[in-house]
Amino acid sequence: MGTLNIARGGCLAFLLLLATSAWAQANLEVNTPAISALQSSMQKRHSELAAFYGNGAVGLTRDGFVALRDANAVSLAQRQQVNGLVAAENQDRTALYREIARANGKPEWENEIRTTFAQRWIDKAQGGWYFQNNAGAWTRK
Repeated sequence: MGTLNIARGGCLAFLLLLATSAWAQANLEVNTPAISALQSSMQKRHSELAAFYGNGAVGLTRDGFVALRDANAVSLAQRQQVNGLVAAENQDRTALYREIARANGKPEWENEIRTTFAQRWIDKAQGGWYFQNNAGAWTRK
């Protein structure tokens, strides 16, 4: 029975190694008309969101999205606008992750792609912007 467990463990480790190797081959820079349209939409919206990242109202989440981090950082009159921007951004990000996975022929990789992009967004964030660390706490870059 011990030998069987070792064999199973070795097989599992081998399968994980194969999955990791396959994942490493994902083309995150793949481009399709759908991906281009999403990136264009996100780029246009970024100019509106930048001020809210800058004042700490909006932050980058650890799961690849954006969130209203501090509603008090925006006036009551602006909250609807900010909430709309955040919702639209998250909708586009969800579609982007899905489209990249599909373009790679691996729709099951959507979660891994989202995780990779989450780290990329945080790495590229400007100083002073907020992001969630691995524990979920907001941290200023």
